[in-house]
Parts: sequence; C-alpha cells; structure tokens
Amino acid sequence: MVSRWQDWNPQVLAALRKGVVIPAHPLALDANRKLDARRQRALARYYLDAGAGGLAVGVHTTQFAIREAGLFEPVLKLAMRSAEEWARESVIMIAGLVGRTAQAVKEAQVARGLGYHAGLLSLAALKGTSEDELIAHARAVAHEIPLVGFYLQPAVGGLVLPVSFWRRFAAIENVVAIKVAPFNR
Repeated sequence: MVSRWQDWNPQVLAALRKGVVIPAHPLALDANRKLDARRQRALARYYLDAGAGGLAVGVHTTQFAIREAGLFEPVLKLAMRSAEEWARESVIMIAGLVGRTAQAVKEAQVARGLGYHAGLLSLAALKGTSEDELIAHARAVAHEIPLVGFYLQPAVGGLVLPVSFWRRFAAIENVVAIKVAPFNR
C-alpha cells in the first residue's frame, strides 16, 4: 500500500508546513559498539522533550553505516516506538533512504511499514547518473512513501543538482518537502 502525504494526520502536515525542528537522531552504541536500546530511547525522549516536532532516523549522526551493520530496521523501529510512547502529540517521523533504486525502494517499504511519514532521499549513491535517471529514481521511491528531497553539497559526499532537477523533483506528486544542508550559513 502506497503512503501519500495527502493522507497524513492534519496535525502532522500542519506542523511540517509550520517549520518544526526535526533533528537527525543520533545513534547510541555501548562500549562494544553494539546498539544500546536504553540510551537510544533516551535520546528520542530527550529530543521530544526539548520540543522537536519529529525525528529523522537513519541520517547524519545515526550514520548511513547502520545499514551494513544490519541496524536499519531495528533503529527505525526503536525510534518509532519511542516516539509513539513518549510524544504528547503526533510528531513527524522521517527515515533516511539511501542507495540505488532497489535499495532505496526497499528501505522506503520498511519505513512505511513501521509507520514513518516520509523518507529523506539521499542521491549520493547515484553520482554520475543523468538527471533523467535521478528523477526516475525519485519517482520510484516516491511511489512507496512521501519524499523529502535532500541536497548535500559535493564537499561532503553530495552531488551538484541543478535548478532543472529541483523543478522536476518538486513536481513529483508525493514530494512533501526539501531539506538543504549547504553547510554555509
């Protein structure tokens, strides 16, 4: 079943449009570099208590490497459960989606199945592909879950995305937002 932003709880959509803070959820590891579920849940509660309007999981500080360690689904599941149990009102849950199309679609399906509202789509794995291929990739993933586009500058692993790309991306029906991380204030 496809997830569409138009079907979101009106509170969640209103919060996103208002511009709430949705921090990247850090990853808590124990001394043996294993997932520390207790501290992971505490981090979610901390952000929610601090007034975050949602959590972005599987991005930035949660590290893209959780996929290679088999932690993508467990970390997403833990953050979702923590938010559902702790938040006083609905919060926006966003899952990081990476990789080539098959991987990103699979990750979108996992996130959707866990109740995530949207996926933050990284295009870093598609370096060297054409704009048409990037748009086809985004459409395939957007078929599964609403997308938040993600611009990451090339100096930190992103790729140059021209205005023509962003116009086409924003025209995809299931795109709900765009996050810019230029690292230049």
